[in-house]
Amino acid sequence: MKKTLTALFSLFLAVPAFSQDKEEDKGKFTFSGYIDSYYLANFNNPRDMKNLGASGTARAFDQKTGFSLGLVQTKIGYSTSKSDVVVDLTFGPNADLGNYGNVLGPLGNGSSLAIKQAYFNWKATDKLTLTAGQFGTHIGYEVIDAPVNYHYSLSNLFNNGPFYHVGVKAAYAFSDKFALMGGIVSGVDQLYSNNDKPGLIAQVFVQPTSGWNVYVNGITINRNAKDPATGKTPSGTYNLLDLTTTYQITEKFLFGLNAATGEQEGKTWGGFAVYPKYDFSSTFSLGARYESFSNKDGVTALKDASGAGVSVNSFTITPTFTVADGHLLLKPELRIDSYDKNFFVDGDGKDQKSQTTLTWAMIYKF
Repeated sequence: MKKTLTALFSLFLAVPAFSQDKEEDKGKFTFSGYIDSYYLANFNNPRDMKNLGASGTARAFDQKTGFSLGLVQTKIGYSTSKSDVVVDLTFGPNADLGNYGNVLGPLGNGSSLAIKQAYFNWKATDKLTLTAGQFGTHIGYEVIDAPVNYHYSLSNLFNNGPFYHVGVKAAYAFSDKFALMGGIVSGVDQLYSNNDKPGLIAQVFVQPTSGWNVYVNGITINRNAKDPATGKTPSGTYNLLDLTTTYQITEKFLFGLNAATGEQEGKTWGGFAVYPKYDFSSTFSLGARYESFSNKDGVTALKDASGAGVSVNSFTITPTFTVADGHLLLKPELRIDSYDKNFFVDGDGKDQKSQTTLTWAMIYKF
């Protein structure tokens, strides 16, 4: 009798654990996001209060002086042991700029503009994951999300590279030190393809030693629009090769590097950026970025007033104060851009080769 009671008591204790396991198998919802805003002063004091230079593309998001709202993000996730889905919705001026390829829906301007990412993953095996939908690009060191980047302003490498893709991809992790990804996409920063020539994306991840991560990324695609008169797409391939790496030199000192080179119809562009960062404490850190970017062939959007390509060297230094239990990031940022040609016009109407800005960025994440 005693053994029977003991067995029943053990079974009774096991039931809640069994039920809990079943609950966990049903999946888990997550909700996160952020709001960012800033104040920016331009020492050239441009009359139009813009920081964009002759090309209108010198800055990705922080385009105007004074106070501005950046972006509002609401990110919803649902995951199980075999799959997960992400719905990443953004609103505000930076969302419009980042999602510019989504501006036209089937009926004109529509809700597609708010979609930064919307994709699902199927974990086919422990090592193989398949993804479909609209997802952020794998290329580059920086991303659209302000809390993820150390600096508030974005590099020219980011500004002239892809933002997102629509398509499918597969990732295979051979180990925690080596993985491959490959995919087929309909374009670059486009909700709908403008031709019948899908592109290919790829990534190789290697961790040579603990704390050192290396990503080699690539894309090849024909970005020319199909001729409606002939139904044919003009030849001309856009190729981009990107290296992104970080090395945690010490517990407090991180060093990052991004280098990229692109080619389209025989014309090239590219550059590199280095990112040293030191964490003095859990609430204060100091980081810098030095970037050299060249568009001498004039293939990307960075051009002077005559339409000729330019090159630029940029230096950015940013201290970060983390307050409010880690939710609020305060970032005073100094950035200096020096071009090889006259690129800006100051408040007195004089041509300038350089521009210096001071930004106070405020980012609340949840």
